[in-house]
Amino acid sequence: MLKLQNVSFAYDKEPVLKNINFSLEKGQNISIIGQSGCGKSTLLKLIYGLLHTDGKIFWNEKELLGPNFNLVPGEPFIKYLAQDFDLMLPLTAAENVGKHLSNFYPIKKKRRIKDLLEVVEMGDLANKKAKLLSGGQQQRIALARALAKEPEILLLDEPFSHIDHFRKNNLRRRLFSYLKEKEITCIIATHDSTDALSFADRTFVLKNARIYADGSPEDLYRNPPNKYVASLFGDVNHIMLKNILQNEKGRKRVVLYPHEIQITENSKIQAIVKKSYFKGESFLIEAELNGEKVLIDHQEDLKKGTVINLKISDSLINERIK
Repeated sequence: MLKLQNVSFAYDKEPVLKNINFSLEKGQNISIIGQSGCGKSTLLKLIYGLLHTDGKIFWNEKELLGPNFNLVPGEPFIKYLAQDFDLMLPLTAAENVGKHLSNFYPIKKKRRIKDLLEVVEMGDLANKKAKLLSGGQQQRIALARALAKEPEILLLDEPFSHIDHFRKNNLRRRLFSYLKEKEITCIIATHDSTDALSFADRTFVLKNARIYADGSPEDLYRNPPNKYVASLFGDVNHIMLKNILQNEKGRKRVVLYPHEIQITENSKIQAIVKKSYFKGESFLIEAELNGEKVLIDHQEDLKKGTVINLKISDSLINERIK
């Protein structure tokens, strides 16, 4: 179990993280999301031991001491993949993956390298020098190297940021299936909602130096506590209730995703189309509703100036404004 108690950190006077407390079970996959500068990368560095905190960090009852106590930062059972890959550029992809593996059993080492290159879909480039690889290919090699000496905890900082979109989804499925199979605890700091929604057991939202929200990805997505949390998963509306409810007169607002608003033939809620964006499977319609912008997912393109009628589930509204 990984446990953090009152973990705080400041690069200057202003705290980046303040009184962070949580515990994780072995084999859990945790995503950390939040706007840039909220402390995601800093939290990973604190757990790994690159930065010092007056709080306490434990793994299986053992306290993990930071750089004030360790000459070489980090723990042997933790692997940290930063946004700079730190590869040995003159070496081949395979040599980079096997850099820290023992040469005492060469056949075993060769097999291990081959297996990991297959996990990150780089087997066909095993003998290519790292300096000749693209940024995305280097990132995949760095990921395989982090797994080479199988860690108990894997810390990933934006691990798919340089990887082509068409390859990213399959790579994620292979990687997180591998981590589950090996019961490797993984904490991933990410801006990508897919990392947070599809592969995490639990998601932390960071804001104002604290854990702003904590829950399962499904719960945070379906029941976002506010606009900030919802916006981390994609486009979101923050609509005044009086614009969608007849008897509402206050200034309360409700959070709604574009797919939760339907265009219908008959409704007292009317809006005017301003723009239409093609998304592939659907169109994102930007409309004006009593002076405020509203985004709607729709199957067809709509021309600017078209008057549309909107339908929103009453039960959904009541659930969101509790």
